[in-house]
Amino acid sequence: MDLDSILSELNTADEEESEKLLLQYNRENSLTFKFEQREETLRSKLCQSVLTVLGRQVRPSCQKTCLETLRILSRDKHVLSPVATREGMLILGRMAKLQTGEEAGDNQKNSQGDTRSDEEERVVVEALKCLCNVVFNSPAAQQVSVEVELAQGLCNNLRTAGTWSHEVGLFTLRLLFLLSALRADLRGVLKKEWDAVKLLTEVLEHTLDVRWVGPYEAAPPDPQSLCMPAEDNDRAMEALKALFNLTLSYTRGEEDDHQFRLIVAILRHLLMQKTETEEKTEEAHSHSVNLLNNLPVSCLDVLIDLPIQGGQEKYGGKNMDAVQVLLDFMEKRIDKQGSNYKEGLTPVLSLLTEGSRHHREIRRYIKAQVLPPLKDVMIRPEIGSAVRNKLVRLMTHVDMGVKQMAAEFLFVLCKESVDNLLKYTGYGNAAGLLVARGLLAGGRGETQYSEDEDSDTEEYKTAKPFINPITGHVEEPMPNPIEEMSEEQKEYEAQILFNMFEELSRQNMIRPMGVRPDGTLAPLEETLCDPNAGDSGLDSD
Repeated sequence: MDLDSILSELNTADEEESEKLLLQYNRENSLTFKFEQREETLRSKLCQSVLTVLGRQVRPSCQKTCLETLRILSRDKHVLSPVATREGMLILGRMAKLQTGEEAGDNQKNSQGDTRSDEEERVVVEALKCLCNVVFNSPAAQQVSVEVELAQGLCNNLRTAGTWSHEVGLFTLRLLFLLSALRADLRGVLKKEWDAVKLLTEVLEHTLDVRWVGPYEAAPPDPQSLCMPAEDNDRAMEALKALFNLTLSYTRGEEDDHQFRLIVAILRHLLMQKTETEEKTEEAHSHSVNLLNNLPVSCLDVLIDLPIQGGQEKYGGKNMDAVQVLLDFMEKRIDKQGSNYKEGLTPVLSLLTEGSRHHREIRRYIKAQVLPPLKDVMIRPEIGSAVRNKLVRLMTHVDMGVKQMAAEFLFVLCKESVDNLLKYTGYGNAAGLLVARGLLAGGRGETQYSEDEDSDTEEYKTAKPFINPITGHVEEPMPNPIEEMSEEQKEYEAQILFNMFEELSRQNMIRPMGVRPDGTLAPLEETLCDPNAGDSGLDSD
């Protein structure tokens, strides 16, 4: 049935006829995601007609059908002007049971006795789906959502999360995620005025069935228990995404510190959970890592400090199970073929780097897994299937962010000691980091670490004099190409080489560089003229 006919009949149709007309449209277009441009005006008029029907007192089945039509139409961002109005958003908010202000307070008092039929529940779900589409596709609708305080209604609904059906919870959380992602100005209001961070934390706690055995310690999942249900996992992911938006910037305070530690404890519980599929588990770990990156690094001790469960004596009694899960996740992301390293790998590298920089036990544990004492130095450090080999290969990755993050991670594991880093990577792989840090002349980074020294294996001590510092391994002896040359031949070849460099330098294709006393690079002429470049402790002739 064409749109012209539907519109003309809707103008005079009663409730039952309107429902039949729209049901037919929904059946014909349920799988339509691309619409013809020439019918934009007609679809916009249909949006307005549907809102008019919803504005009347019609039965739930008719409301659901109208909302299904709006959901289909809202896939096209060019026809949403009738919906992206105060009146349109209030109608959808009312259908979704999102009350604000005094009305919300009255509704909250009566919420315990409020039970909905299955049909009324479907109306709420369809309204929430419509709002998700409209908010995502229309900046005007986003602005109206702020004006009518839609987010406050969502936060009011979070308080009754224990009574939600799955779909109501899922789309409530998704709508909150969308609003907090698309309207940065709303995040502060959500945190300060409507307690959204605390409410979302409670939603996570309930969804993941967290049982506390200590201030920031959850009871471990039963090894014999079933995997986390897919529906619970889906709701948890939406809550994590919303929390990520709200914690992008934070101000430290005593209450905030407690809240952040609770979140870390819940995320640790999630990291130890099993889900129904490998993909779901990876998704949960990814969102957990992203959120952990937003939280103060001082709170990461909650990941390893489990007094009830206990830990490993050699790491000060700390429990490293969650850290191992993060390491396994990092390696999976490295091994993932065709993945976007910048989005998929750098967050977990950043988390492990900062955790290692600020928590000695985390650094010691990760160092033992990633950079165990060297034994075989006959193979280049970037060759092999060990985690160290994979990370060293990333130090020369084409993506600057990935390259820097991998190098920084290994540098921190080496306690920011240039000598230790070169031992594991070779000078060639580490050159980019050393240039960026101004450490070409050696030394250490700025962070202070414990004084305990790494012990070298006997195999490494024996091979150390023969290791090529550039490649980081013992090379097979190579014939000397100038061994049989006369002095005149050597001088001739050196002159040719000098002329080639001079020509390239004149054409600005290369620029000879030197190293300043502070370890930074500078043009060669500057370092030669620098009076501090030499050893100032020596007497001049």
